[in-house]
Amino acid sequence: MLSQETITALATPSGAGAIAIIRLSGNQAFSIAERVFESVSGKNLMKQKSHTVHLGHIVEDGKTYDQVLLTLFKGPNSYTGEDVVEISCHGSTYIQQQILQLLLRKGCRMAQAGEFTLRAFINGKLDLSQAEAVADLISSENEASHQIAMQQMRGGFSSEIAKLREELLNFASLIELELDFAEEDVEFADRKLFKELLIRIEFVLKRLIDSFAIGNVIKNGIPVAIVGEPNVGKSTLLNALLNEERAIVSDIAGTTRDTIEDELVINGIGFRFIDTAGIRETKDVVESIGIKKTFEKIEQAQVVLYLFESLKFKVQSSEYIIEIEKIKNQFPLKPLVVVINKIDLLSEDEIQNIKEQLENLNVKLETISAKNNLGIEELKSQLLSFVNTGALRNNETIVTNTRHYDSLLKALEEIQKVKWSLDAGLSSDLMAIDIRSALHYFGEITGEVTNDELLGNIFANFCIGK
Repeated sequence: MLSQETITALATPSGAGAIAIIRLSGNQAFSIAERVFESVSGKNLMKQKSHTVHLGHIVEDGKTYDQVLLTLFKGPNSYTGEDVVEISCHGSTYIQQQILQLLLRKGCRMAQAGEFTLRAFINGKLDLSQAEAVADLISSENEASHQIAMQQMRGGFSSEIAKLREELLNFASLIELELDFAEEDVEFADRKLFKELLIRIEFVLKRLIDSFAIGNVIKNGIPVAIVGEPNVGKSTLLNALLNEERAIVSDIAGTTRDTIEDELVINGIGFRFIDTAGIRETKDVVESIGIKKTFEKIEQAQVVLYLFESLKFKVQSSEYIIEIEKIKNQFPLKPLVVVINKIDLLSEDEIQNIKEQLENLNVKLETISAKNNLGIEELKSQLLSFVNTGALRNNETIVTNTRHYDSLLKALEEIQKVKWSLDAGLSSDLMAIDIRSALHYFGEITGEVTNDELLGNIFANFCIGK
């Protein structure tokens, strides 16, 4: 599976910049670098120590391409476990391409997506879940997703799985041993201790599976739909939340004909706000399409902000309460926050009256003035309350990867089969089949059980230089 070729790629983003880093990895990395690098102090590159940096020039046939810093990492003490060279050159796209082409002429080949990290996995520098966390770390856009990726890259998740797998494997070997002495009717595995282990594994698996609900939204951002009648201030609210003029604001009803999305990070958690077309009866074909999309976005959202204008709500509260109940009935599992906008136009008594009318609806109520930025921070706090960040604060293992989630579900199913077989007093050979299946799904997570197709799917999502 592991190619012996020396690979190279740009490790920094493409395009011009102050510097760029070109990475080489493989058995010939040092010798290829030696053929194109001239040290300013005349050093022989092959004789230099690992983890050292050298100043010199990239040259070919008397032509100098650039003055560079060249860093050496001797395997196995490198990211990939192989000999690795990193060339820090000036960030001109011309210089980058000239050096890459020179390295290709000298015997390198261009790396495929994620091939450096794939080699790190194959050489035992990372397990598969840690390798996947590298991609999550690169794509993290807020504190929470960064924290989870760092925890997984340090091996928090994989070490927990590996420990469970090792304990189960010990019992599996005893169960398998019993099969060799089936005719003598002996038991090598203590059934009481085995039952305790299965209960503990089941508990841990359920906790990890439950953590995916929070992990998935932290990784991808929590979608929040802003809905309501036309011209109640949805776009103004979006602008206030984002603190920028993202959406068009107008006194003309129906200005927003399509959904507008943007992301905001609140206390390290990403929220994706969706400003939707106003909900109303209309003969305008374009606006009707927008309203249809509004209900599609509500379906996709995890939280719904239902926005009303204060003066209209005061006059038409009974009609609006019916609309709120409709949304609640249509989407019973979604947290609904009723937001009364332009609250500066009401008296304290009028505000209290609205609160009393909504008390029995079991909805959250926030009163704001989007235009004057009143109540916006309280609304943000309300949104944060829907996210269970306890596990994050306690640095518990949180599952964010759909592949891991699927393997955990399958492992749990097999463990529950083993537990049932044990309670029913079934034979060791039947239990052994389910134990092997559970071990297989544990191994899928860390990469102890894998195949070329799975690795291809995982590493295809990486950038070339990683």
